[in-house]
Amino acid sequence: MHSSRLSVIGSHLKHRESPVVSPSPAAMSANRTSPITTHILDTSLGRPAADVPVKLFRKGERIDQEWSQISSGQTNSDGRCNGLLNSLEAGVYKLTFETATYFNKNGIRQYFYPYVDIVFEIHDPNQHYHVPLLLNPFGYSTYRGS
Repeated sequence: MHSSRLSVIGSHLKHRESPVVSPSPAAMSANRTSPITTHILDTSLGRPAADVPVKLFRKGERIDQEWSQISSGQTNSDGRCNGLLNSLEAGVYKLTFETATYFNKNGIRQYFYPYVDIVFEIHDPNQHYHVPLLLNPFGYSTYRGS
């Protein structure tokens, strides 16, 4: 059982194109990949985390400026959310994952993180930025993917 969970997680760590699910009006067309993509793997169950609401924010240019929501979406059956943006500018961004929605939908009543915020900085808007989330009810991890 342990090795099958690892193989599922390992197969999802490899980037694959998948259809966009519930993109915001600002989201791009399904035949192009957003410059910021994400996916969520539930490491406690060894499978993708589907139907997780995701919001994307951008910080104002000055440090005292507030966050502005610029897009939203939802993970698909493969745990991916690919259609968040059409274009990208340098700056500080935040992905918010509504994890309580996912846990409650899956009958997980005890969890520690009702949402997860991942803040990151874009220096080169010509690159692609993939921000995976490895999630379980009592912890999470992230990294810059490819």
